Amino acid sequence: MLRRAVLQTFRQGLAQSFFKRNAVSLSETTVTHQPIETSDEADEKSVSKQKPGDESGNTVVVAPPEFRFMYPEFLPDPAMERRNRLKEKLERIDMLQRRSVVEIPEFYTGSVMAVTVADANSPNKFARFVGICIQRGGSGLRAWFILRNVVDKQGVEILYEMYCPLIQKIEVLRLERRLDESLLYLRDALPEYSTFPLDMEPERRLNNSVVPINPLKVKLRPRPWLERWERQNLQGVEDLNLPQRFYDKAEKVAKPWEKYDLMLQYRKTIPAEEQEKIFADVHSQLQQQEFKRKIRRRRGTDNEQ
Repeated sequence: MLRRAVLQTFRQGLAQSFFKRNAVSLSETTVTHQPIETSDEADEKSVSKQKPGDESGNTVVVAPPEFRFMYPEFLPDPAMERRNRLKEKLERIDMLQRRSVVEIPEFYTGSVMAVTVADANSPNKFARFVGICIQRGGSGLRAWFILRNVVDKQGVEILYEMYCPLIQKIEVLRLERRLDESLLYLRDALPEYSTFPLDMEPERRLNNSVVPINPLKVKLRPRPWLERWERQNLQGVEDLNLPQRFYDKAEKVAKPWEKYDLMLQYRKTIPAEEQEKIFADVHSQLQQQEFKRKIRRRRGTDNEQ
């Protein structure tokens, strides 16, 4: 019995010394061989947002909630008769590949932009147009936006397909939003509201700053107009100064109950759960593209120096 007790204590002592020695060596290796993060890697980790792991232990990537306003073209057409899950997924892959070639910055209706497209008939083989975005729409590869400018006292509008292969560069010269989602009433407004110099320089904007909302009220020319603007609830237009009979007719054709029609809103939008899944897939790809652009820009500045 005494011999068995002595052997047991001897084995316990050996085990304790072994574990202590291994613990010290592991701590030394973790301290000496710890990798050093670069600034780009730290930025990439700080930008990514993740939820805690689910029951299987996998982390769930969550896109910022403002993505649905920044990139509405990634949401599919809400019309059920046009939905095709496989087609939508393949289109998103093509859109992300196009964005890896040409950077498409964040913009909204009311932002002043410059678009450069390939033009075989131009002496420089490309054409650049500057204007204010008066409307954007479409989904998937059919996304589009309209730029308007007044050139030589003549209003000029160009509709661009966002993922057209002819587009070489898209610049946002002034990032801002307006009070209305559509600025088609600029067609009936005074020319100074749609006039921008073709050599306009981009305005500097602080990173991660809130997109400003321009509270400008536009003054329209006298009637006749292209549309009956008094029948639309426009926030960015001055008082129209029309006779009362025009407002009476507008009240008769108004549909104030539509804002309470839940089924109408459901048919015109994509459910929030589906939006989260779509933007979670897109978020990681856009983040990797931005990380690669930062590396290319840094290498370019280093080569110049």
